[in-house]
Amino acid sequence: MEWLTGPFEAAFVQRALWGGILVSAICALAGTWVVLRGMAFLGDAMSHGLLPGVALAALLGGNLLLGALLSAAVITAGVTVLGRTPRLSQDTAIGLLFVGMLSLGVVLVSRSQSFAVDLTGFLFGDVLAVRATDLMLLGGALVLALTVSVLGHRAFTALAFDARKAHTLGLRPRLAHAVLLGLLALAIVASFHIVGTLLVLGLLIAPPAAALPWARSVRGVMALAALLGVTATFSGLLLSWHLGTAAGATVSFLAVCQFFLSHLVSGLLHRPVRTPGARPATTD
Repeated sequence: MEWLTGPFEAAFVQRALWGGILVSAICALAGTWVVLRGMAFLGDAMSHGLLPGVALAALLGGNLLLGALLSAAVITAGVTVLGRTPRLSQDTAIGLLFVGMLSLGVVLVSRSQSFAVDLTGFLFGDVLAVRATDLMLLGGALVLALTVSVLGHRAFTALAFDARKAHTLGLRPRLAHAVLLGLLALAIVASFHIVGTLLVLGLLIAPPAAALPWARSVRGVMALAALLGVTATFSGLLLSWHLGTAAGATVSFLAVCQFFLSHLVSGLLHRPVRTPGARPATTD
């Protein structure tokens, strides 16, 4: 028991655990739609596209979170506008925004005297440096994400499975898509300073993807994804304490391991059983 509970007696580890729990819940709400709609590339582009705003805020001595919000707003608007261009596929638009924003961010960060430190913190975060004010911000972000998810659940569901039917039902799929992008941006912005933009996709995609074989509804996927995220957070912090590894990376790695384990077990349980001596059916 001392091995399990000892690390969490430290106040900074307790804050890291609470931060990871809140991030897991936020990412479960947004990540479920990312997985259902196949928006992983957009999530990757948006997480790395935060760099220009963060770099600009650092150079001007401003709030990094506000800088990240600015970049997220630019990417969301860019994807929405370019996605309506008939001759330009959404993947192309996302790729162009991804490269453009990331390049601009590197240019801005290179103007800083602490280039390596700033970029490392941006990419990998520092979950053990979570402060009480960070927990308050994460709590507010969770409330906002939950509100958006509840109010937009019907539109998001229709959009995920049949955009044309969503339009027929008068659910305004374009608006729903824009709001969904905002929810994704909220999850990434709220989480990047905890686990970093390079690792946030681990909690955004892996838990919902791991929950898919076991849940029968969208709400079930969200609930199980949140539980898996919390489990990965607790286990990752515990292992990082005893093994001396990077906490955020350990959490994300365990979340990805959960995905592979989930689908492996699901595949074994749903494998068809063949009767000894039976021959496969043939058609003439």
